[in-house]
Amino acid sequence: MDKKLKELVKLWFMKADHDLMAIENELNSNNPVTDVICFHAQQASEKYLKAFLIFHQINFPYTHDIGKLINICMEKCTDFLSLKPAIMLTDYAVEVRYPDDFYIPNLDEAKDAYEVAKKVKTFVIEKLKSKRQKYKR
Repeated sequence: MDKKLKELVKLWFMKADHDLMAIENELNSNNPVTDVICFHAQQASEKYLKAFLIFHQINFPYTHDIGKLINICMEKCTDFLSLKPAIMLTDYAVEVRYPDDFYIPNLDEAKDAYEVAKKVKTFVIEKLKSKRQKYKR
């Protein structure tokens, strides 16, 4: 991988990590804002998946759809099927951001979203580090 591409993947991870940091800060506050937590969980997951695709130089559409991104990742590595539970994060990309689709998740739901985002991060890191990846050719 060339230096420019490697730097781009690193920046996507940095931005995703910032989303997780925002969640952690919010969870440690006296009155966590759960819709913000869920939004950042979706955003972090989206960015980790896109970092994987960029690493492998796979084009992807402009989308917040976690399921669609997982399916594209599965073209390179079928193990991404195990991330299908992360599809539930897709609704947090828009649904919790605007009053038209007003929805406030409860704290347990927000914590679950955070846990899912952390699993996506760990999974993607392992796939990028793995020397014995089981990629579909």
